[in-house]
Amino acid sequence: MDAERRNERRSELKERLTTVLERIERARREDGRNGDTDPVSLVVVTKTFPASDVGLLAELGVRDVGENRDQEAKAKVAELPDVNVRWHMIGRLQRNKAASVAGWADVVESVDRLELADALDSAVTRRGRGPLDVLVQVNLDPFPEQGRGGVAPDGAMELAEKIASTQTLRLAGVMAVAPHPDTGVDPAAAFARLREVADRIQGTWPTARTISAGMSHDLEAAISHGATQVRVGGAILGERPRVQ
Repeated sequence: MDAERRNERRSELKERLTTVLERIERARREDGRNGDTDPVSLVVVTKTFPASDVGLLAELGVRDVGENRDQEAKAKVAELPDVNVRWHMIGRLQRNKAASVAGWADVVESVDRLELADALDSAVTRRGRGPLDVLVQVNLDPFPEQGRGGVAPDGAMELAEKIASTQTLRLAGVMAVAPHPDTGVDPAAAFARLREVADRIQGTWPTARTISAGMSHDLEAAISHGATQVRVGGAILGERPRVQ
């Protein structure tokens, strides 16, 4: 990327990032939350965008970046060894990818079954890393679809207990995606359900405070129901490049 194009892209990202941060702040204030004691953090979802965008976002103050695919994320991490960001795995994770993800991720948000927790536990142990932050992904769909990740709300406590029992995984909270609009479910109602699950988990594990919910189109609804972290891609990075 030449210098002129780089500067143009940096300006684009700065403008879009500023708009999203203003939306987050406005929603937080409308919910009556104190910015010092009850902040809302931002994970910028960079899937399908180049590593150069991650570098520019880091220059603009972004500290958390989300990726959906192991292979793509691993390549970006290798390309940006000196960029100071926390890498989040937010896509559905197959057990056979656990060892690879444990090599680059700082946070895994998509832990949705016991066997995956076991696989990550073993992978982190083999690598000799410090505790890996993980979130319990909760499925909020009224009719859970095969292929969409997430443990049923009623199973979240069992999974949280499994994670908390390990020496290598640190239970950090919960994550969810609002049901698809075609289901007719109000995102606010789904996020309220997630808050109930989060409250139960925090009742046993008080440090599991993260509630990762809300994206470009519904972050306000998520924040109004307790989200402490939102995941935004398109509203900051623009239209996603076509994946061949």
